[in-house]
Parts: sequence; C-alpha cells; structure tokens
Amino acid sequence: MDNDFVDRGNGAQVVRIMVADPPDSWAAAGFTVINDNHVRIGATTFVLEGRANGARGISSWCLAGLDPSGSAAAAWLLDGLPTELVDLDPSPAVVPAHPNGVIGLDHVVVATPDLERTIEALGHIGLTCRRIRETTSYGAPMRQAFFRVGATVVEVVSGDTGTGQPAAEAPATWFGLAVDVNDLDQTAAFLGEGLGAVKGAIQAGRRIATLRHKAFAMSVAVAAMDNHGDR
Repeated sequence: MDNDFVDRGNGAQVVRIMVADPPDSWAAAGFTVINDNHVRIGATTFVLEGRANGARGISSWCLAGLDPSGSAAAAWLLDGLPTELVDLDPSPAVVPAHPNGVIGLDHVVVATPDLERTIEALGHIGLTCRRIRETTSYGAPMRQAFFRVGATVVEVVSGDTGTGQPAAEAPATWFGLAVDVNDLDQTAAFLGEGLGAVKGAIQAGRRIATLRHKAFAMSVAVAAMDNHGDR
C-alpha cells in the first residue's frame, strides 16, 4: 500500500445492511421494526427484504465516509460483496429501543478464502487492517483481520492459508453479526430458549451468547455481547 494511504475507518459508518428476512422474524427475536421493514441498530439500518426467489442472509451493504474511487452511489462488488459507497449524512437518526436490549452493532463478520486479497480490497476504499489474530479456538487454524468502520468493527475470517483465487471465482461472503446489549442476563430472560449459553468473550471484560436465529426464522447468525464479563 502506498505512502499516501489514509485510513478513513474512524470517520466511516456502516449505513445500511440489506437482509433477505421477513420483518416478522426479527420482531420475534425482540427487535423493533419501523417503517414496515427497517430495524435501526445504532448508526446502521437493517432493511428486511423478505425471501424473494429463495434469497437468504445479507445481500448487500452501504458504507459512508470512505474513498469511493469513482464508485459512489453505484453498486459494485467489493471482493465479491455487493457494496454501495455514499457520503456521510450528518443528520441524527432516531434509534428506537429494542425489547431484547440491543443497543448497538458491535461487528460484522465477513468470511474470505483469501485474507490478503480481502485486506487489499478493503484498503482500496480507505480501510486499513488494525490487527491480525491467528487462532485455533474454533478447531481448525484460522486468521481474523480487524477493521474499524466508525463504531462498528468489520472482522474478516479465513483459513490459515489463502487460496490465491480471484474474487470472481471465490468471493468473500457475509458470515454474521454481533450486537451489543445492555445486559446479557436481561436479554436471556427475554429470549429464553432463543439465546444460547452466556460465556466469557475473547475480549477481556465482555460476555457473549449466540441467538438461536433459526428458531426465529432469521437467516443471519447473530451473537450478543455485553460489558459485564467481570461478574
């Protein structure tokens, strides 16, 4: 990466994430749905598009405050991820309370067959890799690269060896989300069997639990985190 590169991540924002889920599924999981099919979490609006043509999961995202390199307001593939870059909107948005206690979007997880390739693609729009973690915590060796997009972290995960394949043949894909909640105990009381066991997160002082998203007919894997890991 050249010496003129500027990391724009701190001033950026995940504006919108399009999801092929019906609004009722997210409402059942305790999210407040507004405007018929929108869920606002922190600075990010999730647009629930339904299951047209059998679609599932995240279909695209919109990012603001990054270098569009001529691609602003036009959708294109960012290492295989359908992406739109727009200007930041300084207008404050109303964020409704969610019965499940969600207060923010902690991170978005992207899976890639080639970590270096995806790091380079994100660099082209003004994001720099803050760190790389190598782990076997989930079984097989894997690597995790972390990027800052405003209040949200983009976590890119891969195997320990890149495939060398281009994005046209082996694109990056969205794996899931992690949301912040006020208190996982309260979230667990609300969701009941819809939330897995609460355990210590990798991050010191934090706890994590996984929503059983399929129980709510959601097609996106979601983890919930709080800041009460020292209890």
